[in-house]
Amino acid sequence: MPNIKDNMMQAVRLHSVSDLRCDRIPVPVPKGRELLIKVGACGICGSDLPRVYEHGSSNGLYPLTIGHEFAGEVIEAGELADRSLIGVRAAVFPLIPCRSCDPCVTGNYAMCEHYDYLGSRRDGGFAEYCLIPSEWQLVPAHNASMEALAMTEPACVAQHAVRKADVAAGQFVVIFGAGPIGIMAARWAELFGAGVLLVDIAPDKVAFAREKGFLAVNSMEEDVEEAVCRYHHGKLADAAIEGTGAGPALNGCISCVRAKGVVSLLGNPSGDAVLPVGIHSMALRKEIVLHGVWNSSRAPYPVNEWEYTVRMMDEGKFMVTDLITDYLSLEELPGAMEEIHKGARKIVKAMYAARSLHRER
Repeated sequence: MPNIKDNMMQAVRLHSVSDLRCDRIPVPVPKGRELLIKVGACGICGSDLPRVYEHGSSNGLYPLTIGHEFAGEVIEAGELADRSLIGVRAAVFPLIPCRSCDPCVTGNYAMCEHYDYLGSRRDGGFAEYCLIPSEWQLVPAHNASMEALAMTEPACVAQHAVRKADVAAGQFVVIFGAGPIGIMAARWAELFGAGVLLVDIAPDKVAFAREKGFLAVNSMEEDVEEAVCRYHHGKLADAAIEGTGAGPALNGCISCVRAKGVVSLLGNPSGDAVLPVGIHSMALRKEIVLHGVWNSSRAPYPVNEWEYTVRMMDEGKFMVTDLITDYLSLEELPGAMEEIHKGARKIVKAMYAARSLHRER
């Protein structure tokens, strides 16, 4: 083991629903093919809030170190692991598939029937150090900062949604939801050669999207269908991405796409998401294609979205760190999450970043 003071570390652990603490615990020791990483950065995901304040851990395991959007540097390896990996900087793929069920053997790891998961089923990235099951979880990087790499997971989800929407160069895409996932989806769509309009009901999110150079409208103040036509030469969108989980946003997607258009369902559903009769009929008449989106693809073909995302970050072609509005220490994290949960703290993206590895602000 490397020289770690007292072999102790800080970790933000969920002890029960609404009981989140920054604890001091022993640094884990890697065994077998396990790798120990020094966490460089870990982002708060929207799913972390219901996990902490409503649902608890996914398998009833407590205390649990939360955090699944993270990156780090390998500092130690188990006896069966490749020690040449020590010193490698990488994004961490948090899903741990069984790799033997039918979805896994076909490369659909996100649909694994017996999966484990860092940050919700076993200890994750809101800690100074974290155990990684094997090198398969790592996506090595060269130039990207730790903060950028910690956003690989949501960036891959956004990319997956754009790919499921069959976005191609020259098309126009409307994206409902102007949070970090929506903005990253917009950046992927632009990278793929499409025009984009972002939609939200929160004035601060619409303003933030405009600050980042995007066309953006508030659907509480403006007719989105008219806005799409205005920005797309009088035509409806070729594709839409529903990134909020709200019924009205799904209705808007169906209204805003052309006949034979594609709608990518990204947001986790909330409330009553049943389609009104008129919208349902419109979906039939237009022969809308609906694609469900679940996480991202780590399969090698047709595109390994994780490797592609890290490569685009390494080459400076896909930017994410400008979306980080709040940097937090591990000690600050429980209080900050409480403020975010209560609506007392407005963020775009909040992140723990280790000072020793923090490269950009």
